[in-house]
This record gives sequence, structure tokens and C-alpha cells, in this order.
Amino acid sequence: MPKIVVDVMPKAELLDPQGKAVAGALARLGNTAFSDVRVGKRFELTVDGAVDAEVLASVRAIADDLLSNGVIEDVVDITVLDESGAHSGAGASGALA
Repeated sequence: MPKIVVDVMPKAELLDPQGKAVAGALARLGNTAFSDVRVGKRFELTVDGAVDAEVLASVRAIADDLLSNGVIEDVVDITVLDESGAHSGAGASGALA
């Protein structure tokens, strides 16, 4: 069964205390190549049946209304994975973001 992956991130203009904590930990551990870290959320929705335009539109609405808080977060990517976990053609990586 295909899966749809929804990635949600804090809005760019907002502080990300969790990302800041991770960035600080990386620096303390000697990983100095990274200047910033943002922490977000990933949702995987398994689809019973084929992924078509109607299912993708439904996922967009769900992502906007339920999976993210529009005041402080953005839905940055909606990706369709086939049964093997590879990107499928329709709606893959960023098509709806």
C-alpha cells in the first residue's frame, strides 16, 4: 500500500528552541560544520487503494487543518511513496508543498 508523507516545520520567522538545543549539543560534541538546526514533524499516512488527485487534495486539507498549526508551522512537503518506499510519480516530493 502506498504511503503519503507530510513534513511540517516551524515557520522560518519563528524561533525554534528545540532546534537551538540540538545545535548547541552538536557544537558541544565537536560537530562545528552546522550553523543552524530546525526541528519539525513527519507524518506517514498509509493509503488503502490508489493515490489520485482527490486523495492528494484530502491530504492537503488534513495537513493544513489537523497536522499543522497554521499560526506557527508550515506544511513544507507532501510526498507519495510507493509500496517499496520509493517516490512515486504523482504528487511526489514537493508537488503540493
